[in-house]
Amino acid sequence: MSLKPKQIDFSQTWNALQKTIESIITLSSVPRAVWNDRFSDIYSLCVAYPESFENELYYETEMFLEKHVLHLLSTVLAENESGLLQAYHRAWCEYSQGTKHLHCLYSYLNEHHIRKQKLSEAAIIYGTSFAVSASYQERLQIGELGLDIWKKKMIIPLKEQLVSQLLECIHADRVGEAQITNTEVICGVVQSFVEVEKYRSRVVKMKLYQTIFEAPFLEASGQFFTSQAFTLRQKSNITHYMEKVSSQLFQEELRVHKFLHASSVPKVKLCCEEKMIATCVSWLHTEAESMIVNESRRDLSLLYPLLRSLPDGLTPIVQKLTEHIIQQGLKAIENLQGENVHTQFVETMLDVHKKYSELIKDVFKADLMFVAALDKACSAVVNHKTVARQPARAPELLAKYCDSLLRKSAKAASEVEVEEKLANCITVFKYVNDKDVFQKFYARMLAKRLIHQQSKSMDAEESMIERLKQACGYEFTNKLHRMFTDMSVSADLNAKFTASLREGDRENQLRIGFVVYVLQAGAWPLALPPSPGPFHIPQQLEKSIQAFEAFYHAQFNGRKVTWLHHLCQGELKFNYLKKPYLVIVQTYQMALLLLFEHCNSIQCREAAASLHLSHDQLVKHAASLVDSTILKKSTEGDLEEDTVLSLNFDYSNKRTKFRITGPLQRDVPHENNDTEATHRSVDEDRKLYLQAAIVRIMKSRKVLTHNQLVQEVLSQPKITFIPSIGMIKKCIEALIDKQYIERTPNKADEYSYVA
Repeated sequence: MSLKPKQIDFSQTWNALQKTIESIITLSSVPRAVWNDRFSDIYSLCVAYPESFENELYYETEMFLEKHVLHLLSTVLAENESGLLQAYHRAWCEYSQGTKHLHCLYSYLNEHHIRKQKLSEAAIIYGTSFAVSASYQERLQIGELGLDIWKKKMIIPLKEQLVSQLLECIHADRVGEAQITNTEVICGVVQSFVEVEKYRSRVVKMKLYQTIFEAPFLEASGQFFTSQAFTLRQKSNITHYMEKVSSQLFQEELRVHKFLHASSVPKVKLCCEEKMIATCVSWLHTEAESMIVNESRRDLSLLYPLLRSLPDGLTPIVQKLTEHIIQQGLKAIENLQGENVHTQFVETMLDVHKKYSELIKDVFKADLMFVAALDKACSAVVNHKTVARQPARAPELLAKYCDSLLRKSAKAASEVEVEEKLANCITVFKYVNDKDVFQKFYARMLAKRLIHQQSKSMDAEESMIERLKQACGYEFTNKLHRMFTDMSVSADLNAKFTASLREGDRENQLRIGFVVYVLQAGAWPLALPPSPGPFHIPQQLEKSIQAFEAFYHAQFNGRKVTWLHHLCQGELKFNYLKKPYLVIVQTYQMALLLLFEHCNSIQCREAAASLHLSHDQLVKHAASLVDSTILKKSTEGDLEEDTVLSLNFDYSNKRTKFRITGPLQRDVPHENNDTEATHRSVDEDRKLYLQAAIVRIMKSRKVLTHNQLVQEVLSQPKITFIPSIGMIKKCIEALIDKQYIERTPNKADEYSYVA
């Protein structure tokens, strides 16, 4: 075939071309040689010399397609009403396939003549630098032209009959009636509304489908859903209604995917939700209250997906669930009593948390709104105050629970069990508002465990501190880490002390085992007990104490050592009885017993004078020895100054090594975890913290109003505690008195920093 332009007879060429077009559009067989010849003819017409016949070719093709579609329309209309969809579908399948082949045959005309003249989508919508004529008629490529003719000559004239038939068929499918028209026909007809405009711009691509079919379908669907909702509410209870609505939503989604375009899925779903859920949302919210109270998982599982899609549909459910968890949590902990109330409290809270965590996970699919509701409810329960003005007990109880897990006891749990329970403690700890109160109790209990070597496992201790650090940061556990450091440093120090004694040939002078813990005053929650006078150290310990002080001052120049005798303990061996006993006693008890090393009895007055203790102090420490029958008293009732204490030579015990329990030192509240004293200590720490925060803020901001300062201070200590407005005001007044800040002269509610 020659590609050079040449003269050509349009009529003769078109007659041959028309016969082939007719075969193509009707899907008749076209030999390859004929196809190639017609392809060459189209090329020749487009490049004909002296003038191209492209316009004539385009016009004749358009006329042919219009005539063919009108013929198909008459064929479809000849069918009765029941066969209309099938006839249309058959004609569409043949025609749409034929136009695709025709489009390929006309590829040269499409690519080199029509496409080059076509304006871009942006040019049509927004215009170009050249004015777009108002009468501009865009030329469509042949395949597009065929679809456009189908839309104008077939769909528009038949739209009412087609849509009516489609809606009847889909309604029959909805109500379960026998279908005369199969799925393929319905889907094909609906799809034709989309296909005929697939070449259009994105702005109007779905316009025909949405206008002639989707809008009537949504209207009919809305009427159907409204009717269904009314009937169901009249005849069924809430459970059956939710089941039916859930089923309807599922079936509609399947139906839309089966028959309609994918873009209609969210619209049909929204229509169903509006008519069957939104219209009765008040009823659903009312019924939800009893579901939550009864914890009906099945009903709530049905309700959740129905309300999830509505704006604020879940908000009342979240509020009611929060109130229910708070109510159940308070009910679970209100009657806790006994010695192990701390264990009951923590484990009860963990049970409540676990129960509702599982419910939220199973029923509400771990929705963040409901997870937040659980956190809010648990926080309210944990921080509940039995008496309004009293602090919450949760920090103290949680600290005691941790202490019971970490302390050595007869009922020893396995390491795995202890680790698991400690990990669970953090769940409760995260809900505690007054974390600084917990830290104070925990630090004092940890100090006791470390000093008296009562920790079950140092690994468990460090693991718990690490968990607290992850929850609240390094500053929160700084002192706890330093306590551990002191214990390891003390071990090294004792080793050096022992080595120095050997080098100085002092080992024979001490003749007793002597271990000292050197503790930093700023890290350990310890203090000296009130005493009427200096305690007289037993003569047997004086050399050891003097030797250690000399060694320590040689190692560290300028440090002051304070002995906390009320925390010390010693081991005494009783050799005066029928069999020897090894007894662990406190320092004051040891000093009293050592008085009997050279005598069998002594008057209380003499013992108090020898030890430099008041009579009350002596009675307190002697009482435990008398109660354990190691010592006997000469008079009945309380110990008096004239009462004579003597050794009980008839004493016996099944155990050869045991501990004498120390007295309850009511005058040392911090050593007995006295709640009021601990809270007073925490309040003082909080005041100092808030004052420092106020000074930092004012130093950087220079001038602030009262409300601005309060808001900034409130944002500072959120991790450890929530300060009251009253405490902040007191701290501001204290800083004004200390001349850190002052009121500005012009405004009474404004403060300025005093440089």
